Amino acid sequence: MERPALTLSATVLDAPDPRALAAFYQRLFGWPVVEDDPTWVTLRPPGGGYGLSFQLEEHHVRPSWPADPQRQQMQLHLDIEVEDLDGAVAYALDAGASLAEFQPQEHVRVLLDPAGHPFCFFVNP
Repeated sequence: MERPALTLSATVLDAPDPRALAAFYQRLFGWPVVEDDPTWVTLRPPGGGYGLSFQLEEHHVRPSWPADPQRQQMQLHLDIEVEDLDGAVAYALDAGASLAEFQPQEHVRVLLDPAGHPFCFFVNP
């Protein structure tokens, strides 16, 4: 069977308030909103391309970091390369992120977005 043409469009994060979570990531990346309704918001980088979408999930439970078998487990996380780790962390905290208590690596910082999804800043040595 021939493989069909496939194009990855976006990573989708569930949220109790898609617009609020999209606003956080819009501050973080500076990407414009390209689709906006109360249950679904999409951001894309200027010029188009792969983006982030945020979907209403009324029963959203914040994932635990690190994993805990008794609590909601993380399903995915975003890896974001930065040039200045400390500066990027300060910026994200000011935008509404929180620093995760557990930090597994020296050149990586795990942060949590306002809905509790982990994301990582890293410096490529």
